[in-house]
Amino acid sequence: MDKFVINGPVRLNGEVDISGSKNAALPIMCACLAFPGKYTLSNIPDLRDTKTMLKLLEIIGCKISYLDNSIIIDTTKCNNPEAPYDLVKTMRASFYVLGPLLSRFEYAKVSLPGGCAWGPRPINFHLEAFKKLGAKVTLDSGYILTEGKLKSAKIKFPIPSVGATGNVIMACVNLEQEVIIENASMEPEIVDLCNFYIKCGVIINGVGTNKLSIKGIKIKEEINIDYSIIPDRIEAGTFLIAATATKGSIKINKCNYKHLDVVIDKLKEVGASIFFDNDSVSIKMKKEINSVSLETDVYPGFPTDLQAQWIALMSLSNNTSSIKDTIYMDRFTHVPELVRLGAKIDMHQNNANVVGVKKLFAAKVMSTDIRASASLIIAALASYGETHLSRIYHIDRGYEKIENKLLSLGAIIKRVNE
Repeated sequence: MDKFVINGPVRLNGEVDISGSKNAALPIMCACLAFPGKYTLSNIPDLRDTKTMLKLLEIIGCKISYLDNSIIIDTTKCNNPEAPYDLVKTMRASFYVLGPLLSRFEYAKVSLPGGCAWGPRPINFHLEAFKKLGAKVTLDSGYILTEGKLKSAKIKFPIPSVGATGNVIMACVNLEQEVIIENASMEPEIVDLCNFYIKCGVIINGVGTNKLSIKGIKIKEEINIDYSIIPDRIEAGTFLIAATATKGSIKINKCNYKHLDVVIDKLKEVGASIFFDNDSVSIKMKKEINSVSLETDVYPGFPTDLQAQWIALMSLSNNTSSIKDTIYMDRFTHVPELVRLGAKIDMHQNNANVVGVKKLFAAKVMSTDIRASASLIIAALASYGETHLSRIYHIDRGYEKIENKLLSLGAIIKRVNE
């Protein structure tokens, strides 16, 4: 099992390119299943999760071709609308195949999902929506079985859900009737999924709002399209926070800074200077780190996927801050590990109270999920001494070649086998 050995403190300096969005790529890869055709997807990040998804698509019957960060997915001969436990248990996003398989085959058998070991992330929003669309939904030996011809419906989610919104969109793209989704997720990744299907010919109105109208199509010939995935806003945000925590100066390229408005505003409050140029953002941090409290929220609020990184930053701030996660109540497994580095953090339910310290000190720490791993890397870069970060297979699920990118910015980091 690999680990990172990180020496600090360092100041990150230089330029780095942002990869394609993992959270956009995975549903769009699944979306190809809904219509028979050949899809060339570019800007696909080379991650453990994208590789897992490709294995699942091959089991379903897709033919896959690779070329650097582009893939060709041929779905013309898919004939196995099932997703086995062995793959779905390792990555929750595998559950996204349920919608497009139901749409195309009027039947799908998908294992209950797995993924990161934190938080209750229920699938009932997905299943109740499928029932409203006319599907029969049953649970059999750990598998969700959905079947039936779908019909027009109005779906209203109790709270916005990225996963459920995406799955419902994919379920109804073959339906030549209008489906309304109210209280829909407005995340950029859902916008990207909608734009992909619009390119396929599906009619979708309200893209980027919390009310979507989808009218599907019946494909008379195989689809053949090219589509490029949006940049990863969470990776971009992680590097911006890392530069701030290390009091560095970096430029991130190939990003969409409009997806990071609230994060950038918070970093300015912290004391960072930020400049924009087309698809690039430059950040400089020369001052002490101001304490800034926040609450996570659905888009366009502060992303829950950057909560752990923000706590790492606030651990080095000049006062006390409060970070509340309103999306996932117990997504704080990074806190005990940050404390091992010298952070002062008290937890009260889903609220972290952070008292900033002047210095963090190296220790042996352990990754617990993708974003927790990123927070520990940030803290290690700013810590005095040599930090050993184990179980980094988590970071490989969500960040493409992160040690190479950090090395290019002056980090002292190496991957070793434990």
